Amino acid sequence: MTDSIRTIPVRVQPSYDVSIGSGLLGRCGDYLAALLGQRKIAVLTDDTVAPLYLDTVTAALEGAGFTVCSHVFPAGEGHKDLSTLAELLEFLSSEHLTRTDCVAALGGGVVGDMAGFAAAVYLRGIRYVQLPTTLLAAVDSSVGGKTAVDLTAGKNLAGAFCQPAAVICDTDCLKTLPPDVFADGAAEAVKTGVLSDEGLFALFEDGTLTADPGEVIARCVAYKAGVVERDEKEQGERKLLNLGHTVGHAIEKCSGYAIPHGHAVAAGLAVIARSAETLGWTKEPIAGRIAACLAKNGLPTGTDFSAEALAEAALSDKKRAGGDITLVIPRKIGACQLRKVPVAELLPIIRAGLEA
Repeated sequence: MTDSIRTIPVRVQPSYDVSIGSGLLGRCGDYLAALLGQRKIAVLTDDTVAPLYLDTVTAALEGAGFTVCSHVFPAGEGHKDLSTLAELLEFLSSEHLTRTDCVAALGGGVVGDMAGFAAAVYLRGIRYVQLPTTLLAAVDSSVGGKTAVDLTAGKNLAGAFCQPAAVICDTDCLKTLPPDVFADGAAEAVKTGVLSDEGLFALFEDGTLTADPGEVIARCVAYKAGVVERDEKEQGERKLLNLGHTVGHAIEKCSGYAIPHGHAVAAGLAVIARSAETLGWTKEPIAGRIAACLAKNGLPTGTDFSAEALAEAALSDKKRAGGDITLVIPRKIGACQLRKVPVAELLPIIRAGLEA
């Protein structure tokens, strides 16, 4: 690690660093050896990422003295389920990993969720590190310790909070992303801008996201780190990070997960912004600006699914509590609030966002 690397601390217990910069996968072994000591490490990845980066990571880890094993599973949200989790746990067991060993999640959000959850429950918990290879994982899912799998009823309904020991984000990985996959990450970054401040949001309006992704990743991670430090287990403020996700998760479910997470969240963000403005919950007109920013970054601003279908899908979301569901409402760029509403009001709220 050199001075050109951006390092963002996440001050939870135990604390860890998010390192962001160019060429980090090829140097990850030395960094992790200094942090963890030489031990066995299981690299878990998918069949999209493995041909691109698994050899590089394996060589870096073995060169630093690690004993390395690896397992590759099929890519995609459709494989983020209990059967894949069982496959990963059986692999860790067959490789005789112990509590002194480590798991490395090499890939995007699905890999990070799956590998993190496997590490959280194998032997009641072993350490793991995140090696994000997508923009979405870099700006959001690799940080904060949320791990989960999907159930038939909905997304991320089985999981655990399990913080990584380190996050190493190699910005060179972004060069291999197809435009749609890059746009997926842009959705979470734009969401962070709406939550945090005008300055960050403006970066997505003026093209800085593609010109200097390292700067954008660092600012998004710094914002999320602060939220996680104040509310690690999502009892209050951290719920704000679900902006756009209630409708977004419903869109994913209605599509049979054919619509990727970032695109669904973008549409969900646009819908809730239009709804909030229509219902008089915003401090200033923001829906048009948010939609324009999403479109500029190659993202959708609506959906063809009906309000009825989306409301039904959303009622299985983990943000529901009894007869209420908590929505994240944008008030202005840089200020959002949590609003608990009866589930009976969800349908007209979604309808207002679709029809505005």
